[in-house]
Amino acid sequence: MKILNAGLLAGLLAAVLVTPARADENLLGYLSGAETLPAGAKEAYLWVTNRRGKGTGHYSAFDLEGEFEYGFTSNFQGKLSLKGLAVDTRNILIDAYIPGDRKFGPKLSGVEGTLKYRFLSPLINSFGLAGQVSLSRGWLDPYSGRDKNTTSLGLDFLIQKNFLDDQLISVINLSNENTYADRSPIAGLPPGFEWPTEPEMEIEFRAGTGLSYRFAPRWFVGLETFYETEFETGVGQERWSWHAGPSLHYAAKSWWATFTWMRQIRGGGPPYAGQTDTRLHLIEKTRQEFRFKIGYNF
Repeated sequence: MKILNAGLLAGLLAAVLVTPARADENLLGYLSGAETLPAGAKEAYLWVTNRRGKGTGHYSAFDLEGEFEYGFTSNFQGKLSLKGLAVDTRNILIDAYIPGDRKFGPKLSGVEGTLKYRFLSPLINSFGLAGQVSLSRGWLDPYSGRDKNTTSLGLDFLIQKNFLDDQLISVINLSNENTYADRSPIAGLPPGFEWPTEPEMEIEFRAGTGLSYRFAPRWFVGLETFYETEFETGVGQERWSWHAGPSLHYAAKSWWATFTWMRQIRGGGPPYAGQTDTRLHLIEKTRQEFRFKIGYNF
């Protein structure tokens, strides 16, 4: 009987400590799984992303995002996000993107609404499948911090497959974002500097995959990678880039946190004047990004 009780206690302790990933928990920093919140469940998130390194001068930008997510049904959820931006750029000029030095702390930069529907659950079916649509409105240019009005419509397909009794989780994301952008004129630009103010359309495609492995109670280590390309009015394919990096995730009882380091591996498109590393796309993208996400369930 003592042996039986000891075994039962050990089993219960293992069940508590080896916590599986909860529905819609962000195990990775940039890619998402197919799970949704239970009906009536609520979750709040805070994201902080630091983009840094253009190859010349000094460039550092912080993207901030606060989100509230609600499960309408077990397969359908909605999310509302407020976005912020902080920029610090010195001694770098990029035609149509960075017109000069600028530094400011966090400012409200946009809002976004997202709806997600799960067609298949990875816990019930052989794999999970979800679709996601988002609509956002922004008023600050994410690269320079200058005034720029954007309206974006995004569509994502999220695939998830679990292995080893949910200890190993794999995801595939296929995404498309269509943006209508309109820059405001700027006075006092450098001679000959290009700053187009005609409205333009931007179409972006992203394909990515990632793995997350629970290596200890409550701890997951992950690796994710994605390819991204953009087409623009009158230009065609403007850029492409390939990114990859590791993630570390911790899951407590009512909250979780994820840290990701994402590096640009290769990139293409016209370089800016004075760009020294032409193996990367450094007009819109940076050499690396650091992202921290924390979520609270209630």
